[in-house]
Amino acid sequence: MTVERANRKTLIGNVVKSGCMAKTVLVSINTLTKHPFYGKYIKSSVNYAVHDEKNESKTGDKVTIISTRPLSKTKRWRLKEILEKAK
Repeated sequence: MTVERANRKTLIGNVVKSGCMAKTVLVSINTLTKHPFYGKYIKSSVNYAVHDEKNESKTGDKVTIISTRPLSKTKRWRLKEILEKAK
């Protein structure tokens, strides 16, 4: 019996912190949302703990992350690919 997976969420963000935890990096996702009444754009950001199996991403890298099963208390995301390396 073959079970198909549902589409997983993917996000693009920047690595904020790496190297302090084994196989884990913190990725910041920045969004702009429009206020429903005033129409002003509001910046918001969320940090996600992301599983990086090979420890290949460094601070400042632009990465794509994908949702996955819970790996620990806070890790619910996996590193999919590195889009840009930090300079």
